[in-house]
Amino acid sequence: MSNSRQWARRAAASMAGMLALACCALRASGAAAPDLAAMNQPHKPFQIIGNTYYVGTAGIASVLVTSEFGHVLVDAGLPESAPLIAKNIEALGFRLTDVKGIVFSHPHVDHVGGLAQLQKLTGAQIYSLRAAEEVLHTGKLPKDDPQHGVRSPAIPKIARNWIVTDGQLLGIGSLRLRVFATPGHTPGSATWTWDACEGSKCLPFVYADSMSPVSADKYRFKDHPETVAAFESSLKVIESLPCELLMTPHPDAARLAKLEAAKGSADALKEEGACRQFAQQRREALQQRIAEGR
Repeated sequence: MSNSRQWARRAAASMAGMLALACCALRASGAAAPDLAAMNQPHKPFQIIGNTYYVGTAGIASVLVTSEFGHVLVDAGLPESAPLIAKNIEALGFRLTDVKGIVFSHPHVDHVGGLAQLQKLTGAQIYSLRAAEEVLHTGKLPKDDPQHGVRSPAIPKIARNWIVTDGQLLGIGSLRLRVFATPGHTPGSATWTWDACEGSKCLPFVYADSMSPVSADKYRFKDHPETVAAFESSLKVIESLPCELLMTPHPDAARLAKLEAAKGSADALKEEGACRQFAQQRREALQQRIAEGR
């Protein structure tokens, strides 16, 4: 906890400036800028189902999947989120040093900004698709990211990572998570799946990348057919997955309240067609941007 508190004090000093820059970056995309300060407010951790827990902030998801032989953290939030996530993990009764692996949805600052600090706190290995690796080591977005050129805070660089490949079943301790490359929102976007169980009742849990068509101001999806094709291919992957419980990188308050109210019940959590509905919504959003000439 001492390391977490020290990091929290250091992070607090720079939070206002970092979040202001991030909000400016999102305004450049032409979309309404979310309130990142509000998104990064603390949220009480809770058990979603069985060995799967929510440990993120009010609007930036982070999920802990646990086992007797080590845990996996999915998404690391902003740099300022790291102490909040660490505190949430410990509040649930888990030790930070038992987190053996960290994976993530896509390499933007609000989902991998906390990787470097959380790796220091836990000693965990970080796993990424090859297409995301450059961002982790340089802290900068590549030119083929639709948000390249948007002014935003640098992503803290990580010391080391391991590469996973599309469709790979990643084993960490007794846990098994499968990764699917789902490029579009970024070239290195990933969707992670695992079985979340309450006793003998298991739900296919899908942690899908956001798949939102957000870009820098001068970027036009209609001028990048390769990106549009990546979106379409990824959405087909997501809607084809066994999927009865869906989480995305930016859950809203209503979504979190619904998950909490289920109190870990598989029957209450089960959502038939969740991934198909999600994919259709994102497909329509992309087509709208193209129709608008953006």
